[in-house]
Amino acid sequence: MFEQLAATLKKNRRTIVFTEGEDARILDAATRLLKEDLLDVLLVGSAPAIRAAAEKGGFDIAGARLVDPADYPEMDAMVEKMVELRKGKMSADDCRAALKKSNYFGTMLVKMGKADCLLGGATYSTADTVRPALQLIKTRPGAHLVSSCFILEREGELLAMGDCAINISYEDKLDKDGNVVLSAAQQLAEVAVETARTAKTFGMDPKVAMLSYSTKGSGKGAMVDLVRNATEEAKKLDPELAIDGELQFDAAVSPVVAKTKCQGSPVAGQANTFVFPEIQSGNIGYKIAQRLGGFAAYGPILQGLNAPINDLSRGCDAEEVYQMSIITAALA
Repeated sequence: MFEQLAATLKKNRRTIVFTEGEDARILDAATRLLKEDLLDVLLVGSAPAIRAAAEKGGFDIAGARLVDPADYPEMDAMVEKMVELRKGKMSADDCRAALKKSNYFGTMLVKMGKADCLLGGATYSTADTVRPALQLIKTRPGAHLVSSCFILEREGELLAMGDCAINISYEDKLDKDGNVVLSAAQQLAEVAVETARTAKTFGMDPKVAMLSYSTKGSGKGAMVDLVRNATEEAKKLDPELAIDGELQFDAAVSPVVAKTKCQGSPVAGQANTFVFPEIQSGNIGYKIAQRLGGFAAYGPILQGLNAPINDLSRGCDAEEVYQMSIITAALA
């Protein structure tokens, strides 16, 4: 998988910004990316501190560009742009203060075209990665929410699973008069379409199973209705997408069960892209596949943004940073 993505990146040069330039794991991954000539690298932080950390760890970052918010020559223009983006919600002083933080500064580098994508979160929370992205990068036209996807790989077999990290649940969004402006089903449908889009980036032909504890009416309840309705909404968003639901997991992956429970389905028995009805089942599901099924899990990959912004686990190692760097850049 990574060989294919790397080949694509060598043909389509991308610049990635790392918001934690002094972190040894970031420096290790950056050294490897530069050595393999895969990406142009921006490291955010104090240049002397980054160089000292690199020297201490024996990392060669000579090909990287070091960018310090404290002396960035285009800071005034960045502040002006951020004030415009925040539309009265933050003053110039507020924006200048926020831009002293690497997560906001790095996100604005992407917004202003200085980098194509961003990877952060090795030392801070997912919320601190997602918040600046939502405020500054924002969702792309037609998208109403940010979601996430994990790509799972085992001996060349690829699966996509969403949303396992961002949206806790789905509820109707109402206007001030109590009218539904975006239903829960429409939101889950958007997650399905975005997860299929991500799957395609990795060379997959997505066959999307909208998962439930029910298969085609075998169970009842509000969650079953949500998944069934979301399936219909997803078909409206992408009429060409191979998608079906509601499906239990066994019906989604087993041809034998599919023949019994939902014969004639375009997806049942052969699904490779799985959409969960809420975060709890999604998070549990991908970790079962990872820990008991022997799949390597890559993510969370954030979906729906105007530019690729991805989050690292604070427990990540240098190999994970390297892999997520390639994934993030491939989405640009």
